[in-house]
Amino acid sequence: MTDDLLALTDHPDPRRELAEFLRTRRTRLRPQDVGLEPGPRRRVAGLRREELALLAGVSADYYQRMEQGRDVRPSEQVLDALARALNFSAEESRHLHSLAAAARTPAHRPRQYVPEEVPPTTLRLLRTMTSPAVVIGRFLDVLAWNPLAGALLGEFAQRPRTERNLLALLLHPEADQACPERAATVGELTAMLRAQVAADPGHPRAVQLVGELAVHSAEFATIWARHDVAETTRGRMRVNHPLVGELNLDWDAYPMPGAPGPVVIVYTAEEGGPDDERLQLLAGLVNTTDPSSTSA
Repeated sequence: MTDDLLALTDHPDPRRELAEFLRTRRTRLRPQDVGLEPGPRRRVAGLRREELALLAGVSADYYQRMEQGRDVRPSEQVLDALARALNFSAEESRHLHSLAAAARTPAHRPRQYVPEEVPPTTLRLLRTMTSPAVVIGRFLDVLAWNPLAGALLGEFAQRPRTERNLLALLLHPEADQACPERAATVGELTAMLRAQVAADPGHPRAVQLVGELAVHSAEFATIWARHDVAETTRGRMRVNHPLVGELNLDWDAYPMPGAPGPVVIVYTAEEGGPDDERLQLLAGLVNTTDPSSTSA
């Protein structure tokens, strides 16, 4: 297990997380990407620490202490300068500020996990929806779904609640058969999980889930170490369904009212297209087998 995973599964340290995120992004950026000459004798991948510090307008010693996970508290201006020097996306910049905020004021939360619950009104909403819809928790746990989404998820819907996690599902050896773009989807979900964990690094469910996935999946451990981040907003899913064939669906995430937490994800297909026809066929099959209740 990598030092990064050990840090999370043992004693989460926001400073270490910030240090690893900066290091992985610095080593990915080539000198020519920022207008520097590569030079004939470079012993490190990507930019040197001194080069990044120069581009960001901070001292090399200060930046080195950041990458070492030492007790430094960078200002918003320093973080913005680093984000510009590293060519960060908007998501990466927000992630950097989130990590720095946690590093400045590390929170000591009681290690008690209260399972996320889906309000009855949301379950009622799911029952009225004609498109596949699921409720996903902060750490990608599947909390509830309507009948059409249950047909889409297949046997996964029959698993015990503790095993209903989207990422764990796609890391299963047999997932390639149902999800042709499984590897790319795993990367996207891992990046989403990373962003959620950064917002609450000491959350017991986060620690438990990342530890279990790292132990059982070398693929996850490798992707996790990349420190990619992404927001849960929208995407595309391709599924080989045993009853109706290939389905190419778009998905959008809608935050539920209240504090940050579960989101409702709805899968749709372009109206009148072949995927829409197959989805309607699946809906008809669901009605004939009468799984009429929404599961939670």
